[in-house]
Amino acid sequence: MTTATTMTTALPAEQRDVLMRLAREVSFEAGTRLFEEGRRADRFWIVRTGTVALDLRVRGRRSAVIETLGHGELIGWSWHFPPYLWQLGGEAMSPVRAYAFDAGPVRALCAQDPELGRAIAVWVGRVVAQRLHASRVRLLDLYAPYGSGGLV
Repeated sequence: MTTATTMTTALPAEQRDVLMRLAREVSFEAGTRLFEEGRRADRFWIVRTGTVALDLRVRGRRSAVIETLGHGELIGWSWHFPPYLWQLGGEAMSPVRAYAFDAGPVRALCAQDPELGRAIAVWVGRVVAQRLHASRVRLLDLYAPYGSGGLV
């Protein structure tokens, strides 16, 4: 986890409070699939406790775990960008408690409040960049002849 990708550091307190008004508390048992790559992305979560593994289907092999996320981290960014389809899959690796958000109302709120919309877009953009980097490194570790070689 990087501080730039947690909601607490990415959004000012006032904007966090506005967003949190749309949150509801949820929990998942270990082994629960939260979402599947290629399916409709209509929600996202912020982890309170527990861990969620993000995975990527690899043709002819079992899914590769790309990253494991925990406290304070955003689970899901695909809800923010059309065509709103999950780019990765996600599974609870332990019991998880999280804040859940329905994407439609959050996108509507962003449209109503451009300052909040920009802050959320920057936050989600940072998360996308981090996940892309993690995916690249993980896939190099798994499938490149010499692994990632510590590339940045």
